[in-house]
Amino acid sequence: MLRRTLLTTAIATLAVGALPAVAQTDWPERPVRIIVSFPPGGSSDLVARLLSEKLSASLGQQFVVENKPGAAGTVAASALQQAEPDGYTLMLSNLTPFNVAPIRFPDTPYDPIADFDHITYIGTVHLGLFAGPSVGVTTLAEVIDLAKADPGKYEYGSSGVGSWGHIIAEQFQDETGTELFHIPYKGSGPMRLDFMGGVVPMIFDAVPQNLPAVEEGTAIPLAVSARERIASLPDVPTFTEAGFDIVAENWLGVSAPAGVPDDIKAKLDTALTEAMQSADVMAQFDTWGLIREPKSSKDFAEYVAAQLSTWTPLVEAATQ
Repeated sequence: MLRRTLLTTAIATLAVGALPAVAQTDWPERPVRIIVSFPPGGSSDLVARLLSEKLSASLGQQFVVENKPGAAGTVAASALQQAEPDGYTLMLSNLTPFNVAPIRFPDTPYDPIADFDHITYIGTVHLGLFAGPSVGVTTLAEVIDLAKADPGKYEYGSSGVGSWGHIIAEQFQDETGTELFHIPYKGSGPMRLDFMGGVVPMIFDAVPQNLPAVEEGTAIPLAVSARERIASLPDVPTFTEAGFDIVAENWLGVSAPAGVPDDIKAKLDTALTEAMQSADVMAQFDTWGLIREPKSSKDFAEYVAAQLSTWTPLVEAATQ
């Protein structure tokens, strides 16, 4: 009887050990890194750091932000693609590496849909055209007049070649008949340092990280790329109000390499959703002008795929 009991116990132990992914329900058991495709200070970085604090508190492990800028976000996305799909490497995903770079750079070494699990949609931010006080303008019409009078004289910064700021700036020049001189940076953070220092007079950049400068009067917002005026800049017109067909939003989400176990994705999605529903996070999102629209993981993945179609003509037109 004792021998039979021992044998039964041993078989049961082996069977449990053979079950796949049972231990995954304990995720996370060690620190998790969240890759950001731009240097510190941009909208992706700000959101990643805010949510990493919430995830660390709710899931009991450190969620560490790791900035990997370069090549329109493809450095970060490539690192994510090559990581193990075990839930310990995530990315604060965004428009540029997944919907702009694959069109702009045909040799991008990953498939923006098939190679990733797009898990949680966070929301969207809009782009603005900002001028420094030295330019001497307060309206979009004034800067268009200056640019037309001196083609190529006025410089603008973007967060990099192939970034959404670059693409929209090219569309802006096409629609307004102006010619600006492009100064690309490796992210919004270093660009804004030069902007605040007067090195570059104008920037096409996401709204959230520029709001403090707007409040200080060191950045003059001229137009935003939303369909309607945004709450964080209610007195600033949209490009469409000025008669230009320029509407652009930069989505933000959390993505992982393809193949992460379903239970980990569900646990992460739940924790992120709870974090984004907390009063302090919602208040910060409102302050930044980040527009939150709930989407399921399935809806988010379909949205990323649909954005490829949306951005293809814009990117192709800007790079001809």
